Amino acid sequence: MTSPRSVFAPLRGLALALAVGPVALLAQPSPPAPVALDAFIAEVMPELTAWRRDLHQHPELGTLEVRTAAKVAAHLRGLGLEVREGLGITGVAAILKGAKPGPRIALRADMDALPVTEATGLPFASTVRTTYRGQDVGVMHACGHDAHVAILMAAAEVLVGMKDQLAGEVMFVFQPAEEGPPQPGQIVGAKAMIDDGLFADWTPDAIYGLHVWAALPAGTVGYRSGPTMASVDEWNLVIRGRQTHGARPWDGIDPVTIAAQVQMAMQTIVSRQTDIVRSPVVLSTGQVQAGVRFNIIPDEARMAGTLRAFDDGVRADVIARFERTAKAIAESAGATAELSVNLNAPLTANAAERAERGGAALRAALGEDKVVEMPLLTIGEDFSQFSTVAPTFYWFVGSTGPGIDPRRAPMNHSPEFLFDESALEPGLRSLLAVALDALNSPPPAAPSAAR
Repeated sequence: MTSPRSVFAPLRGLALALAVGPVALLAQPSPPAPVALDAFIAEVMPELTAWRRDLHQHPELGTLEVRTAAKVAAHLRGLGLEVREGLGITGVAAILKGAKPGPRIALRADMDALPVTEATGLPFASTVRTTYRGQDVGVMHACGHDAHVAILMAAAEVLVGMKDQLAGEVMFVFQPAEEGPPQPGQIVGAKAMIDDGLFADWTPDAIYGLHVWAALPAGTVGYRSGPTMASVDEWNLVIRGRQTHGARPWDGIDPVTIAAQVQMAMQTIVSRQTDIVRSPVVLSTGQVQAGVRFNIIPDEARMAGTLRAFDDGVRADVIARFERTAKAIAESAGATAELSVNLNAPLTANAAERAERGGAALRAALGEDKVVEMPLLTIGEDFSQFSTVAPTFYWFVGSTGPGIDPRRAPMNHSPEFLFDESALEPGLRSLLAVALDALNSPPPAAPSAAR
């Protein structure tokens, strides 16, 4: 696999010059890292683009990222790193140790695709199909995780080439199943990797991640300090009635009609019962399933959806109101309703001190006019699980190309989501800038004591 090349010679030469020339070191304390970094980035870009296209053409759903994980692991081994596999089922991790002591940071990319049939028309579009929760579906990198993996693979190659100049350690974390579990209630993704001992013998001082974002133009990045993305709940509601002939509804209890009443009533929980000015919240239904035949009223109806919140108290209140509403409507018709709620990801929030440093690094690397402040986003991310281990910083990389209004571009998760490859270079540059800045900062005292 890939190994550091002659492009890394400028930094090795710089290190030698500094070693034999202390007077020059005093005269110029800051090495010309931006020039060297430009060379590194230019050298790795063809591979980065090829990796992204290959991964896009061969997407895999969460916990099934076998091919992707093998590709990542082979690349990391080719860089001379010791690789751990099988974390959280298919997760991969490796640690790079710099030549000097310093902070410990982790960089994370998510690997999984979505059950979406691609409609982009790209020459390397996915034609993969599989079965997801009992349904035949297409599989597509409709959220851009193919770009995340390729960017982190490239960052690993660049940082390995800079190993002699690095102070500290970097863990590269390739995570499966960010989009949620194959079945409700399963523990997968970031939490599963942590539970499998990802950080058992190595405590990071900070953890960093990025996400490509269709609502921003390529070449720009965005972030915010504090709460950034909502918590993510998957809810399932089962309404049990009594089956009967469709021509004689009075002989049974119709769960379909009850489901329709619940669907209408639940809308008032947010619009009329929750102070959304104080804290935004979203309660949506994504699935309604019932029956197998046109003239049979079935025994049960099933509904599923998502709850997004930025406050634990608001989240708990909405769940309680939803359960009370569904049960009351069902009982009024002689049926029963059972609600289950599974937290797929807590609230994602950027630690203030990490956001301050990370934001400054982004502006220095890309320019003031290329960095924007993000609004609160009701999407969610299980990257938030990593904040239970160390402070985190998460930012967005614009992915919509020239000539397309980002406000009207197909969003992430759309079958027409079109990642523009001009976003790969600023994505890589932003990750390297944040990582190198973090490695130049002293580690906090508290995490060091836990090592």
